[in-house]
Amino acid sequence: MLYSSAQDWRAAPNKRVLFFGMSGLGKTYVSNVLRGAGSWFHYSVDYRIGTRYMGEYIADNAKAEAMKVPFLRELLLSDSIFIGSNITFENLTPVAAYLGKPGDVAKGGLPIAEYKRRQEQFRVAEIRALLDTEYFEDRAQQLYGYPNFICDTGGSICEWVDVDDPQDQIMSELSKHTLMVWIKGTDAHTEELVRRFDRAPKPMSYQPQFLDRVWQEYLKENGIAEGDVDPDAFIRWTYAQALAHRQPRYQAMADNWGITVTADQISAVKDEAGFVDLIASALEARS
Repeated sequence: MLYSSAQDWRAAPNKRVLFFGMSGLGKTYVSNVLRGAGSWFHYSVDYRIGTRYMGEYIADNAKAEAMKVPFLRELLLSDSIFIGSNITFENLTPVAAYLGKPGDVAKGGLPIAEYKRRQEQFRVAEIRALLDTEYFEDRAQQLYGYPNFICDTGGSICEWVDVDDPQDQIMSELSKHTLMVWIKGTDAHTEELVRRFDRAPKPMSYQPQFLDRVWQEYLKENGIAEGDVDPDAFIRWTYAQALAHRQPRYQAMADNWGITVTADQISAVKDEAGFVDLIASALEARS
């Protein structure tokens, strides 16, 4: 690991961490706390995906919808209006909206082939954004003068790594430049995430093998054709399975390449000093 002990971590003039885990457990919260301290650069992988690697896909999709409206079509063809996405660290809705949900088109779904195509676009984009971490570390220090660095990853990072391969390209690269920190939730956190998702189901990104399996299982269990699937019903049904699928993968990532802190510990962090103490304790526990 980048820091071999709590002493190394405390003494490091440049502290570099990467947070991973399920969305909703505090990655962005603690990133904002540290950014507010003034000496930490916050690199959001999801923001990088939406701006650098999927920005054209998102804008073109919005333009395609606008072209269906005669009034807007004329304005677009004459370059009289501009259509783009307004992605921020706090608002990543354009990315989620582009990914969409598979199922009945009349209910806002996408044909499964198109859904898988967009999933693949996201997979490639996320891997590229993760591997940009070193570039942004250097940029943060050399260009802006930030001594410390946070990489705030999306929940799907675990879908693209081989957690059983100590030479995995993504994890080997990331662990060379950051201290990998898993924010682990309890069963109570999982239940709350499921309840929250059930109230407002959102698009997600899945490992292709996992998606193929749950899609076929859903069709079989419900006895329906692909075009009749209720998009929200499918992703609600899939979400709890996705959590169960991801948990051991996060665990292996932490065991092989990093340290573990709990969501409750993260929520208790109020300032930079509290965070430094928390990571030092986690390093001591690991050793």
